[in-house]
Amino acid sequence: MPDPFRWGILGCGNISKKFATGLQSLDNATLAAVGSRSQENADRFADEFPADRRHASYEALAADPDVDAIYVATPHPFHLENSVLCLRNKKSVLCEKPFTINRAQAEELVAVSLDEKVFLMEAMWSRFLPLLVRVRELIADGAIGEVRMLQADFGFRANVNPDGRLFNLDLGGGGLLDVGVYTVSLASMILGTPDDILSTAEIGETGVDEQAAIIFKYDSGQMALLAAGVRTRTPHEATILGTDGYIRLHSSWWNGSKGTLVRGNDSEPLETPTVGNGYNYEAEEVARCVAEGLIESPAMPHDESITIMGTLDTIRAQWGLKYPMES
Repeated sequence: MPDPFRWGILGCGNISKKFATGLQSLDNATLAAVGSRSQENADRFADEFPADRRHASYEALAADPDVDAIYVATPHPFHLENSVLCLRNKKSVLCEKPFTINRAQAEELVAVSLDEKVFLMEAMWSRFLPLLVRVRELIADGAIGEVRMLQADFGFRANVNPDGRLFNLDLGGGGLLDVGVYTVSLASMILGTPDDILSTAEIGETGVDEQAAIIFKYDSGQMALLAAGVRTRTPHEATILGTDGYIRLHSSWWNGSKGTLVRGNDSEPLETPTVGNGYNYEAEEVARCVAEGLIESPAMPHDESITIMGTLDTIRAQWGLKYPMES
């Protein structure tokens, strides 16, 4: 494995800029190449985030022999196609969340990774932040006893734009896949796959879910209360409630470094030192796994990404919401 780890970025949108910014905080990683659907876009991106090679097609990026892994950051409906292209070219893939549009696509994508024996991971970047790593450690150590309930929200207020990605059903728009997936993935990380799901949503004029409330119930009695939306601003907080205490993750929990551990009348601040903008941690995880010859991350395994997509499918089915490409 060459040093530094050589990244390619497929797609030149805003989230790609965040990932490229994260790479700049790593000593052992470099942005080697970018790929866009036009030379102009590729050049513009690579001028802002220096990359030696600027490809005018995704195919050219996937075929670049001097790239170790590719970050796929196109709109949701194209994750499967673009990730398969990279995997078939023997490029490790970090695929932006949500993993795909639905569970069937997620299963197809993982099957290609297994067939090619090439690394694949969903880019649920918040899971690799030091704060959430610490949360997992505290729960495993029994710091709050048995976890009984989770409360989490992620919503913001956007103006309705029928031509924009967030409100375009053809692009998998709406709150669930854009930000709701963060809360569902948090619940999955802490409590696993729910046994029962109850949810409701407000479907807007463009056909996408504008806000939603979701309850997960587990056979053990555990629950998760989740809220998400693109037309309602929420506090961006999360609380994990246990039999002996609770952990509160302060705003914004999905990109935070501070929380509070409460046990009885005692409270302890949780402050985790972080570097970069947060996207660097998932990039480090990919490089580590690839160096060890893994094809999935123990912290974000294939089966969990598939299960999360299945949970999102069940939620949408309760709303009667289908995307055009599923018809």
